[in-house]
Amino acid sequence: MKRENHISAMHAGLVEMVEKNLTPVALRYGYSEVPLEADIKWHPLVLVLGNYSSGKSALINEFLGADIQATGQAPTDDSFTIITYDETSAPDSPIRVAEVRDGKHLLNDPEFPFETLKQHGQRFASHFRLKKVNSQFLKTLAIIDTPGMLDSITERDRGYSYQDVVGGLAQIADLILVLFDPHKAGTIREAHTSLRETLPVRTFEDRILFVLNRIDECGSLTDLLRVYGTLCWNLSQITGRKDIPMIHLTYSPRAAKDSKNRLEQDTSYLQYLENQREVLKKAVLEAPKHRLDHLATFVETHSERLSHFLEALLSYRRKLYWYRLKSMLAGLLLSLVGSAAAVGLLVYAGGLMSAMDSSLLVSGVAGLTAAFFLLWMILVLKFLTARFHRKQVKELDNLTSLDNQTRKDSWQAVKDLTLQFVEKKKNNYSLRELKKDYRAVRGVFEKGGREIRKALKELAAIKPGTPITQPLEASPEALARDKTQ
Repeated sequence: MKRENHISAMHAGLVEMVEKNLTPVALRYGYSEVPLEADIKWHPLVLVLGNYSSGKSALINEFLGADIQATGQAPTDDSFTIITYDETSAPDSPIRVAEVRDGKHLLNDPEFPFETLKQHGQRFASHFRLKKVNSQFLKTLAIIDTPGMLDSITERDRGYSYQDVVGGLAQIADLILVLFDPHKAGTIREAHTSLRETLPVRTFEDRILFVLNRIDECGSLTDLLRVYGTLCWNLSQITGRKDIPMIHLTYSPRAAKDSKNRLEQDTSYLQYLENQREVLKKAVLEAPKHRLDHLATFVETHSERLSHFLEALLSYRRKLYWYRLKSMLAGLLLSLVGSAAAVGLLVYAGGLMSAMDSSLLVSGVAGLTAAFFLLWMILVLKFLTARFHRKQVKELDNLTSLDNQTRKDSWQAVKDLTLQFVEKKKNNYSLRELKKDYRAVRGVFEKGGREIRKALKELAAIKPGTPITQPLEASPEALARDKTQ
């Protein structure tokens, strides 16, 4: 088996592991509204973000080798466009758009990982589409072109939350390109929000590449250095990082041919930066190689958070069980003492001590005890349980140990889900089933994560194109089968 085929097999194994071990539990307890594997079973994704004039579409056209996306100095396209490979076209046919699908189709077809975006409504759906293009660049990945970010536009203007959509796409993307142009080396409002708030929450820092595009429009090398320095300063201020992030330099020769200003500028410096364009292109083409590592992180993250979520639910149920048990015992004791005192008082007050049989006294005590205890269960215990619930909700952090930062981060991700579930279900769920689900998910987190990382380490040592004669010792697809047996 070739290394590339084994990568595909490992990808399938990881998807199977999520589908059979995590998704049923996630759906059962409201951790997710859609199957978890929906986000990971499709092609590797490259998300392209940037200001409206940063040259996103021109750079994508450069990658694809044809004018697929509309370009221009002013905003030309306000849609989120998924660009993927068309396998039906002949290999030697001109590069073109072979098929276009609208947003409603994309959001409702389980083939695509975009079902969670349905929450953004019809206005977003009308600005969401897919293009199938027969460019060889797309054989192993798909590109997401996005509307240009602006300063003055608001959510009301767009009709949907731009940042929420970007966050949802960033969460499933394997690589994110953030583009800037020399004329706006500073960042505008929507870009500032994306870099400062949206992306840090929804993705990992190592998946983001900063790109200074359209560098051919700098009048000289001095101008380019000035723009580069300005962008470095602005990014360091926005991201809060002490180190200056790596910034890739590129431009589109296809777009440069149509530039009238290019003839009036000294662009001889561009010959020294051709390697930068190739480095960026190679980084984009390597997105599929990052997919396995990202999937491993996906499995580890969700199995950890889901197990933490179930752990909190278990803690709530156990505390509730012991609280109710102690309350019931207290109620039984109080009912017994109260009924005995009541019967004794009646006997003493009526002078019936000698006349009554002892068995009748016992029966009277038992009857009153049962009546008092029934009232306790119906009225008092219900009140006490409601008070217990309010206290637990108020002190939700006490449901789980938060002894390190990893646990704290995990808890912050599932705390609201825990609150929603206990408010909705309270104690109306099976403790036995919960324990079983917790053990299964915890097993994926503890054993599955180690096996996946071991398999990836073994795979990294094998050069591309090298045939694999022996199966890897740690195989996610084998682990998925083991856990379902």
